[in-house]
Amino acid sequence: MSAGKIVAYLAAAVLLLFGVLLVIGATAEETQARGDMWLWILIGVFFIGISLLLIWIASRRKAEAGQVEIVQKIDLSGDVNLERLTCRNCGGALTADNIKMVAGAPVVNCPYCNTSYQLSEEPKW
Repeated sequence: MSAGKIVAYLAAAVLLLFGVLLVIGATAEETQARGDMWLWILIGVFFIGISLLLIWIASRRKAEAGQVEIVQKIDLSGDVNLERLTCRNCGGALTADNIKMVAGAPVVNCPYCNTSYQLSEEPKW
């Protein structure tokens, strides 16, 4: 979670707390005796509304501008024969979903034995 979202949620929590306290405080006998009960209720509802708006905006906010999602696609040239990929530890069948790019290198995570290892390509000559 980004720092902006955390600040928005904290500000919303504080505004919501004060809004609820103002609405509850408006029902006190002293406030009713002064005749400004509706003003305090209006201010409390305004604070509650602002807090709900902040929560909505923070939850809809996309990733920060500095965060970029990188998708790596590999285009193979020529005819490629696909071989069955098996775990070198347990021999379980692996799929493309079990291979992730970590620091620019393909890493296999076996779902059967929970082994992780880096794929290496042997020379073809």
